[in-house]
Amino acid sequence: MKKYFSHLGADLPAGLVVFLVAIPLCLGIALGSEVPPFSGLIAGVIGGIVVGCVSNSRIGVSGPAAGLIAIIIAAMTTFKSELSAEGIPAENINLMALQMLGLAVLISGIIQFILGIAKAGIIAYYFPNVVIKGMLSAIGLILIKKQLSNGFGYDKINLKEQIGLSSEQSLSFWQEIKGIFLHPDQISIVIVGVTIVSLLILALWETKLIKNSIFRYMPGAVLVVILGILFTIFTNGSVNEIPIDSRVDLGTSGKSFSQLFAFPLFSKLGSASIWITAITIAIVASIETLLCVEATDKLDPEKSVTNPNRELLAQGTGNIISGSLGGLPITQVIVRSSANIGANAKTKVSAIFHGMLIVASIFIIPNVLNLIPYASLAAILFVVGYKLAKPKLFITIYKNGWQEFIPFIATIVGILSTDLLKGIGIGLVVSIFYILKQNFNNNYKITSDKKVIKMELSEEVTFLNKASIVKYLNEIPEGMKIIIDGTNCKSINHDILEAIEAFKESQAKEKNITLELIKIPEV
Repeated sequence: MKKYFSHLGADLPAGLVVFLVAIPLCLGIALGSEVPPFSGLIAGVIGGIVVGCVSNSRIGVSGPAAGLIAIIIAAMTTFKSELSAEGIPAENINLMALQMLGLAVLISGIIQFILGIAKAGIIAYYFPNVVIKGMLSAIGLILIKKQLSNGFGYDKINLKEQIGLSSEQSLSFWQEIKGIFLHPDQISIVIVGVTIVSLLILALWETKLIKNSIFRYMPGAVLVVILGILFTIFTNGSVNEIPIDSRVDLGTSGKSFSQLFAFPLFSKLGSASIWITAITIAIVASIETLLCVEATDKLDPEKSVTNPNRELLAQGTGNIISGSLGGLPITQVIVRSSANIGANAKTKVSAIFHGMLIVASIFIIPNVLNLIPYASLAAILFVVGYKLAKPKLFITIYKNGWQEFIPFIATIVGILSTDLLKGIGIGLVVSIFYILKQNFNNNYKITSDKKVIKMELSEEVTFLNKASIVKYLNEIPEGMKIIIDGTNCKSINHDILEAIEAFKESQAKEKNITLELIKIPEV
């Protein structure tokens, strides 16, 4: 315990920096997830204090993550449809859907806790990188699409009417873009102005000019939020004011402490959609966390190593509590963690302190947070979405070959066309196809001249390689000599040995082919 308090001089300032980064992200991710802002703050508090206490990560910081936004949006849409079909009054649907989400998050936390006990911390390594990158890119595209209305200040229902859609129909990405250009009267010039200025600031903060100056200590997202608040204050009551429904509303006004939370709706425990959502969150949140743990440990100047199983236990504990209070699901987050490292944090006290500061902000400055324009948060989320789906990433994976590019694109298209879990499944199937294809083709090396062919087998030759080996042997011309060299083999499947023996007894004799075996066991 003493070691944690011996570095307060470094950890408390670092916690303040992480807090400044986390506040706009907590609010922005809640906005992107189409849930109340308070749910994002709950997740930030629990991620900082609870996960910070349980985890053994020295400088990792947890909270709501952009990578789960697509899951939350889909889940909330499903829950609302189910409640509407049951005849629940419209005024109760949003709260009950949030309570159903809380139940799903709670269950996902239990699943993660069990995975931690089962020492399943290596689960992320079973997912191909291209599928994970495809998942994150799809989430980035969804994030950008979902923030168009907040960034341009138009009402989706009005825009649907303008382009001939009913209020129940959903707008595609291209329909929204087309609607914006064909019906510019639907957008708010003031809100577009706030969005553009915010984007320019965020872009400037990514340049060397800022990164090499004293301004690097002020996170770009914080500056965007501060300027948004000032704009709201100075334009209040004028023709250029930000409408109340285009600003953050924490929903704390006039409520008792207990009324701030949306407790799980346990009566829906038997709902299939609850369990599907819970399993999806558990899988994706665990993968995101474990990948972030790996990345954070690499960035850590002291090269400390985080126990992945302990981290799953910590994340599970956090999600159980966050779900119980109506908060968003939690993962370890690279943006907060890298900010923590950059601020020279020494222990996990910085993560815990940032959670305490979020609690303080809720009680001390809720009215200030309510002045933040959605446009400011939308700009932050546009940048987050862009970073997840950078064009450079598409080009890099394309250059790596079709065996990576096609599973990558299949994952993106699958997620955008169906949902996150099905999209990941599609990406995995396509990726496995290419892995098997590679196994079929790359199990031996051929060198030859006019009379002699040498087949050098690889280290591992399995039954999957039988078809390609038999095909090659059967195509050898008459009168040739074939040397099959097993020097490099560490393991050779019995099916392969039988295939070589069958070739020796049939094709080799019929075509007068000389067969020489080097370190190939007899059948």
